[in-house]
Amino acid sequence: MTENLPISRALNAGLRRALETNDRVLLMGEDIGPLGGVFRVTEGLQKDFGKRRVIDSPLAESGIVGTAIGLAMGGFRPVLEIQFDGFVFPAFDQITSQLAKLTNRHEGALRMPVVIRIPYGGHIGAVEHHQESPEAYFTHTPGLRVVSPSNANDAYWMIQQAIDSPDPVVFFEPKAKYWQKGEVDTSAPALPLHASRVVRRGTDVTLVGHGAMVTTLLQAAALAESEGTSCEVIDLRSLSPVDYGPLLDSVRRTGRMVYAQEAPGFTSLGSEIAATVMEKAFFALEAPVLRVSGFDVPFPPAKLEGTYLPDADRILEAVDRSLAY
Repeated sequence: MTENLPISRALNAGLRRALETNDRVLLMGEDIGPLGGVFRVTEGLQKDFGKRRVIDSPLAESGIVGTAIGLAMGGFRPVLEIQFDGFVFPAFDQITSQLAKLTNRHEGALRMPVVIRIPYGGHIGAVEHHQESPEAYFTHTPGLRVVSPSNANDAYWMIQQAIDSPDPVVFFEPKAKYWQKGEVDTSAPALPLHASRVVRRGTDVTLVGHGAMVTTLLQAAALAESEGTSCEVIDLRSLSPVDYGPLLDSVRRTGRMVYAQEAPGFTSLGSEIAATVMEKAFFALEAPVLRVSGFDVPFPPAKLEGTYLPDADRILEAVDRSLAY
């Protein structure tokens, strides 16, 4: 069965299915009850599952995560909503010092099935603390799984796969794409949680990204095609662990790669991807792996976000530089 849903409704449907199939699943977060969350991802769930399973929490991110750790120890599978990306930092110590390390601390005997949902990224014209891309902080932390869907079908299935994981999962949701519609096949998942995917075939340059950036890469690839350049586009999907197989297969065919991200470029996920691809596919490369990113400054006011965020033109400029080597 397939449905045409925006990403926000696909996430809602995935959460609903998880709540229906496992009575140990519960949701926690600020304003996720009657309001349904700022982006309405949890709309209607408290009404249908009650206040004991869809819990409106106090405005206290550290407390939300700390409570979830205790619930996970008691056999529950908490799914937490951090209202905006910039609000996660009050919970950073709980996530990186406790949640990420407890399974290792107990030599594998204690699992931590906690999902932390974080709307992230730009393109919504918001103010400071409401448009950030903090993925690298969490991909840098051993003990955390980190994923980000770019489309409705992945959103529906990946949230359920994350909830089923025995390990903590940081689930980054591209807030700019919450209203982007797509076909959702509710019969079976297309891929495992930690698999990357080729979303467009090409022969000249490999373009790689995740979340909202995948749409921008596809736009760049379409423009490049009109100019006679064939770009392959890969959706990373899982940021930690990274499924390098499709990336390396593609680079060995095209000889060139451009990685694009909204986050600043210095010591970022793109840095790690570039270094690993150059280590493992060095002799196949015809040019260095190039990165297109946000600039190394705090996220700017709304009127400047179009300059700050990578767009198709900046990606095409990198494609041209790669082809010029």
